[in-house]
Amino acid sequence: MLAGTNGTEDLSVFDRLEADFKFQLIEYGGKMNKTNKGFSLLELLIVVAIILIIATIAIPSLLRSRQAAHEAAAVATLRTINTAEVTYLSTAAGQFGTIPDLISNQLIPSNFVPGPVSGYNFSIVLDATNRDFTVSAFPASANDGRYAYFVTPDGTVRYGTVAPTGIASGTPVSQ
Repeated sequence: MLAGTNGTEDLSVFDRLEADFKFQLIEYGGKMNKTNKGFSLLELLIVVAIILIIATIAIPSLLRSRQAAHEAAAVATLRTINTAEVTYLSTAAGQFGTIPDLISNQLIPSNFVPGPVSGYNFSIVLDATNRDFTVSAFPASANDGRYAYFVTPDGTVRYGTVAPTGIASGTPVSQ
């Protein structure tokens, strides 16, 4: 303790805190008052319940958004592959190509071979003369997409719930 200028002793910060603590112990009979305690179990359970309710609302919405994004990416990729097929047609004596043909001519990226791309697997079915094709996009899992998409040389992207066989027909995707 330090002597003050007026002759009285000044208490340090720690001494004042210790005295205040001792006073509280004497004043409240050795018990701390409620403001010095942490959260009660009930308060913590309410917070956890609120977080679970918010998660229950948010997660399905996020999954639907992800699924819609995969479907939009599949349609855009089908248009890209259709453009690549038309480009390949002009350099390959009037014949369309397979996915490896398009990759080797650097018309599409190489990640199409192992797949999936943006949640969809892509395949190209050629007719016997390689003068007609159907490019199909199938969801890699049920969570990745609701529909199978396909495109033919006319450039119209169509969709259906069942994968097409041979030359596809289905409902066109709106532009």
